[in-house]
Amino acid sequence: MEQIKVIVTGYDRYQGVDVNPSYLVPQALADRGVGGLNRGGTRLEDPLLGVDLDITAVTLPVSFAKAWPILHQAIERVEPDLVISTGLKRHARGISMERCAVNVKAVGDDRARQEGSGHGLTEPVDPDGPAAYWTRLPLRAILQEFGHCGIPATLSSDAGTYVCNALFYNLLGWATKHPEVLAGFVSLPLANENDRQGLGLPIEQQIRAVQEVVRETVRYYRQPSSSPILIA
Repeated sequence: MEQIKVIVTGYDRYQGVDVNPSYLVPQALADRGVGGLNRGGTRLEDPLLGVDLDITAVTLPVSFAKAWPILHQAIERVEPDLVISTGLKRHARGISMERCAVNVKAVGDDRARQEGSGHGLTEPVDPDGPAAYWTRLPLRAILQEFGHCGIPATLSSDAGTYVCNALFYNLLGWATKHPEVLAGFVSLPLANENDRQGLGLPIEQQIRAVQEVVRETVRYYRQPSSSPILIA
């Protein structure tokens, strides 16, 4: 049986957020796994058949100085095949699949950035790095599966200029030196357990979404081709 190791990351606390999907979703995947693939009562061909899937959840602080070093240590310890990071996008209506990480970060203290009260100053994440890196996740295939599952989602070219984007940029910079590893970032909305129209999704639907991200990325990892990729 083929073993595939996956790291799924999230954040421990966001200022003013009582229910944090970015903490709960990775923990749920580590506890539950991804499960079987069913649609409309019919079991479909599952890319996880014959795979020993080992999922490690890593919780990161919302800190420029600490988030990437902690993830990097986890990567060196686990030696994953896939790294899928998650963060919170408070004003999103659904799941945001991030296309790219940009070499820009806001300047100011971490608490002020979380509260949106920074001063608008920026600097490079890596002064010697390129302007941006592209995700290594099969976005087209993931969004198609979201459509089949009824999960609201969109492509995004804006992971912000705070810790999520900086982590994403550092992760993809590392991945350029490790082309055998697939890596990317998923922005999650706020938790909305009342099924109200507007912002957010129920936690269980967000868990299902990241399970499908893992499943489709495993499919691409095992049988790479250009058709699942969409970055423009």
